[in-house]
Amino acid sequence: MPKRELRELVVDLRGRPIDTLDDFFDAITEPCGLPDWFVRNTYALADTLQNGGIVETIDSYDLIVFHVDKRGIFAQNNIEARELRRAFAGKQSRLIVHPMT
Repeated sequence: MPKRELRELVVDLRGRPIDTLDDFFDAITEPCGLPDWFVRNTYALADTLQNGGIVETIDSYDLIVFHVDKRGIFAQNNIEARELRRAFAGKQSRLIVHPMT
């Protein structure tokens, strides 16, 4: 039986300032196909990425990889930043934080 090819969506946000959760959701809405009614919080994001059945675009991929710079919210160690990182804890998503050069 031939090996199934992994379908991967790459969302590259490097170079884009993301200082707040709203900035992050603004940046991912279009590439991830988030609908207008999508609740913009880390719990809804985690549910969407880890459990599926909410957003067709996300569900159509086996893996979603987000690339961000280590600045703004991704350079912080506050509760918002930790909750955002936790949303990517499932097998279907990755958050890659790149050091600033």
